[in-house]
Amino acid sequence: MPKQTNRPNIIVIMTDQQRADVSAREGFPLDTTPFLDSLARKGVWFDKAYTASPICVAARCSMLTGRYPGAHRVRENGGIRHVSYTHDVFDVMKEQGYATALIGKNHTYLKANSPSVDRFVALNHFGDQGPFRSEQEKSFTEWLSRRSQCCMEPAPFPADCQNPARGVTSALEWVESLDEEPFFLWLSFPEPHNPYQAPEPYFSMFPPDTLPPVRATAEDRERKGFKWQWCRQQGDYFNPDYEAEIPRVRANYFGMLRLIDDEVQRLVHTLEASGRLDNTILVYLSDHGDFVGEYGLIKKGPELPDILLRIPLFFAGPGIVSQEQPHPAHVSIVDLLPTLCEAIGADIPAGVQGRSLWPLLTGKEYPAQEFASVYGEHGFGGLEFTDEDGLDISHFGSSSEKDGERIVRFDELNTVTQSGFMRTVRKEDWKLNMSMRGKRELYRISDDPLELNNRAGQSETLETELDLLSELAVWMMRSEDPLPYPAGYSYKKDPRNYAAPYRCE
Repeated sequence: MPKQTNRPNIIVIMTDQQRADVSAREGFPLDTTPFLDSLARKGVWFDKAYTASPICVAARCSMLTGRYPGAHRVRENGGIRHVSYTHDVFDVMKEQGYATALIGKNHTYLKANSPSVDRFVALNHFGDQGPFRSEQEKSFTEWLSRRSQCCMEPAPFPADCQNPARGVTSALEWVESLDEEPFFLWLSFPEPHNPYQAPEPYFSMFPPDTLPPVRATAEDRERKGFKWQWCRQQGDYFNPDYEAEIPRVRANYFGMLRLIDDEVQRLVHTLEASGRLDNTILVYLSDHGDFVGEYGLIKKGPELPDILLRIPLFFAGPGIVSQEQPHPAHVSIVDLLPTLCEAIGADIPAGVQGRSLWPLLTGKEYPAQEFASVYGEHGFGGLEFTDEDGLDISHFGSSSEKDGERIVRFDELNTVTQSGFMRTVRKEDWKLNMSMRGKRELYRISDDPLELNNRAGQSETLETELDLLSELAVWMMRSEDPLPYPAGYSYKKDPRNYAAPYRCE
């Protein structure tokens, strides 16, 4: 049995594009993640956890650096080279004597030769370069490279070839190779992100004709505006079967969640059997959500709807007080780094904007007002593109054939859907979305999670709207990049990055 250290091991498990509301613990009628639900209730889980931006690279950079996209400067998936920070979570862990590993999807500025990452194993949506334990695994990744947006038949390979299984196996092999030093692992599954494929028995686990109906329709999409309409037009242009595939997309998505659930269970049970689990903090989260058929859309793209912005998040492990019901705090993906800093006794790096959740996790007192709201960002700026700009939709994707198979690819994070700026704030039951054009959307998110009834401008909600506008203004100031710190002045900073004690009512 490995020797226990006085500092906890840490495993951050991230999925890609997992909606927070599609689990039984959140009331979803399908039991997609039974083990994860039970694990969440053994720790502290949040049903008001939000990403900083509902796109992959911006969100992942926010998780690693504890900074909002406007501060770390990565506002779109192609902007990795612009990243700005002092020390990220890997730097902190390495400086504290931790062995470190990134196993799975990266999609950040980190590289295989990054000095703060001891072990790097890349897994991707459409195949990777190994290492492969078998020819079957290699054949699977070659098959994966030819997939389109959705697979209408089960993957012709067993579950242990899939990325979640390969990632867990690689993680366990790395952990077992360590000696007595504490370890930090980012285990990052590329799923349930498209190409929405699943092997048996997961492919047949949630048949399309048995799924709960979507709650937002094509008519709802049309009312949302041009970015939403463009997103669907793009899909239809490159894939004439777009509409017909949506039920299978949903079925595969839920099936892949169950496969992930089974693999996390294997990871946890193996760590438990080896004696390592007792000294290991587990964090589970996703980078952002997925439409999964709502509004007649798949993947992600336009604006800041709650089903893309809200993410699953829970912590379990030593020192964390279990809580059956969700914690009431509003929290963010940027809070991960400062939380882990406090968990291991490290200082929060300069420029970090997230707040430590450690008192919330350990049953200690905390300023409730600090976590009364949460904030998110979207867009790379400039004027928003409209239907009057005459963009050629054929330039925004491709449809080709290889070995008799049609390969459809289109990027929903494009010039249209990402143009302009939008900001959002969630406070208690309400959520306010504000665009740079002054478009306001006010939703009572507790009973309108699909954001179908815009209450902005209504006399009976005027007080709520003004309150959220004030809250948004505060958050936009808090999310300003504090770097570089002023020269020749004292810079006042709360050790947990809390601002609430100093805020005026």
